[in-house]
Amino acid sequence: VSRRLHERFVLILIHRFEAIYRINTFYNMNIEELRDFCLSLPDAAEAMPFDETTLVFKVNGKIFALTDLEGPLSVNLKCDPELAIGLREHYPSVTPGYHMNKKHWNTVLIDGSVPDVLIREWIMNSYRLVAGKNRKKK
Repeated sequence: VSRRLHERFVLILIHRFEAIYRINTFYNMNIEELRDFCLSLPDAAEAMPFDETTLVFKVNGKIFALTDLEGPLSVNLKCDPELAIGLREHYPSVTPGYHMNKKHWNTVLIDGSVPDVLIREWIMNSYRLVAGKNRKKK
């Protein structure tokens, strides 16, 4: 697949997300809502393996989201590499993953510039990428 075709596909996905979520308010999610949403996903667990301020959310022992409890609220999320670039180009509050593999991770500043429902969609996408086919069956 040509790079140009791939870039067009990424832009279509971004515009699709925006069209779906345009009716939603740009409410500013807080840390409790972020935590509750991440833990609502199947088999999700929280941990603080790095230090006392970095909250990590895992599925099957693998990280799908992490946030710092100090400073402005942001969340690191796993993302398809090409979509990650497209989101960074389109949203100023989306940057390469802080302290992460910048090809596969984005940091999303939760400042009200992106609808919370879209951030939740990105969290679910990160969860799906990490959980994949290895999700534990009950």
